[in-house]
Amino acid sequence: MALAHTKLPSIGYAAGLAAVYLGERVLEPGRASTTSTLLGLVIVAVALGLAIRQGRGRPAGRALPLLYGLGLLALAMHFSRATLPVLLGQRALAASLPRLDSVLAVLWPAVLFASALPVLLVEFALASMARSPVADARRVRAAMLSGFGVAFALVLCFALVFVATELGWKADLSFFRTASASAATKQLVAALDAPVEATLFYPPGNEVAEELADYFADLRRASARFSVARVDQAVDPAKAKALGVSNNGVVVIARGETREQMQIPLRLESARPKLRALDQDVYKRIVAVSRGKRTVYLVQGHEERSFTATANDNPQASLARLKDLLTMQNLEARDLGMAQGLGNEVPADAALVLLIGPERPMLAEETAALVRYFRSGGRLLVAADPENAAAATPLLAELSLEISPTPLANDRMYWARTHQKTDRTGIAAASYSSHAALATLAQFGARLPAVLLGAGALAKTKLAPTPGPKVDFVIRTEGSTWDDKNGNFEFDPDGEARKAYTVAAAVTLPKPADDKSNEPRAFVLGDADAFSDLVIANRANAILVLDALRWLLGEPEVAGPPASETDVPVRHTRKQNVFWFYSSVFAAPGLVLLAGWAVTRRRRRREVKP
Repeated sequence: MALAHTKLPSIGYAAGLAAVYLGERVLEPGRASTTSTLLGLVIVAVALGLAIRQGRGRPAGRALPLLYGLGLLALAMHFSRATLPVLLGQRALAASLPRLDSVLAVLWPAVLFASALPVLLVEFALASMARSPVADARRVRAAMLSGFGVAFALVLCFALVFVATELGWKADLSFFRTASASAATKQLVAALDAPVEATLFYPPGNEVAEELADYFADLRRASARFSVARVDQAVDPAKAKALGVSNNGVVVIARGETREQMQIPLRLESARPKLRALDQDVYKRIVAVSRGKRTVYLVQGHEERSFTATANDNPQASLARLKDLLTMQNLEARDLGMAQGLGNEVPADAALVLLIGPERPMLAEETAALVRYFRSGGRLLVAADPENAAAATPLLAELSLEISPTPLANDRMYWARTHQKTDRTGIAAASYSSHAALATLAQFGARLPAVLLGAGALAKTKLAPTPGPKVDFVIRTEGSTWDDKNGNFEFDPDGEARKAYTVAAAVTLPKPADDKSNEPRAFVLGDADAFSDLVIANRANAILVLDALRWLLGEPEVAGPPASETDVPVRHTRKQNVFWFYSSVFAAPGLVLLAGWAVTRRRRRREVKP
């Protein structure tokens, strides 16, 4: 004879609470939310009635009605705060009795939780006695008390967290490591042509000062021109005043009268975010004091890529991350168009001119101004797309280059971004020459491929200008790449060829042997997307930019970008946030409970078989 017990009341109780939750928290205020709330209350009341009827006359049958009653009491506390007073024409408790409202706001979720969890454990206990003619009241009572214990422990944890938050107590248990001195920063220090001193203003025995001392010790070993001093502002106020420091917790990097400051808090907990990005900040300060501020111009007015485009709308049109890399090199980025004098001459303070992704041809006067700037010792970085090849043709011709209007594709080495055939135009190029324009990438080779989206092949023009520039092709694609002439993203042997195509070139204009100070240089890439926010997040593309910048500006060869231990934020859409919220609140605990139930059931079946 089996136990006369059905799970219908508990299922109804859970469904009723879910309906109340939908009406109060998920659905917009209105008829739907009101209907859901009332329906949930009715279902909970019916479940209570069924449980009383089912458990009448049995000691074990009193547990579930008691727990359902606690749930109704919790809901009564919730609705008595605002809903019931408003229905009765009274003010909400938050306005009339704020202290009571605060007590009920904290108490009703705890009571509801202390009701729901024991219901689940009592049902498990009753399910284990399904074949017994009589329920064991002691086992049911033990299950209910276990549920109360777990619920009270969790409520205590929530209360402790709330109190700690109100008191401002925090404990950071996340992974932490101070950024180490990168090869880029060490080589920058090794190339110093004048003494640079780093002064740490911290009291003795400070934890942050010890982290900083280990970092700067690596830089001090890189060059005799880099020195480090540690000073307590309270002990040596004269030196602090000379460096413009008024308290401890400051790092000053100085070269002569040029100084840069970094604010790093005295407490390790507060200084962690700064220490994670320490190498980047130090790199910026050393560049700022060792090199003067220089200006980089980005040609505008022909629908090129822009620093001001919003990456959220179209990351392929935005160059915001490229601007960040320029700023890191102590370069000031400005726009250059007809309004800034491009129709006449390139500004005299231009250290570098960028032309990235023009879609419309420039005026002849604008092209002539850029050519005069280049031939007089200027530096150009040109990135053109094959679909807009005509827009860049006049300027590229002056550099003895031309770009094919046919995009390249590869079905073996490509970026599977959407898992469609169109992804084959996102080729991965990793065949680098040993040219100085790729000082870092050439060391990695195939281990660090650059991503190009719809790139076009570069080639020398048949008629070179006079005087003729020297062209070195520095990046080639993998041998399975083909020119997708019909745009079907499939290799067609008739008319299309698989081979290694050249996609980047370093151009110089030879100068007399006694005049190498202002050698004209240009770096040309057959793809503008490679510098956009969408692709420059790829480490190889960022290093490509830095390598090209340093070669164009005549700076010492430096291996890659500075190091950083900062966490990359994970960004989700609103729908994704909703999905993760409900998954973590309901799905994850449900899966844990389901796994525990399955393991327990399997174990009991094994015990019964013998």
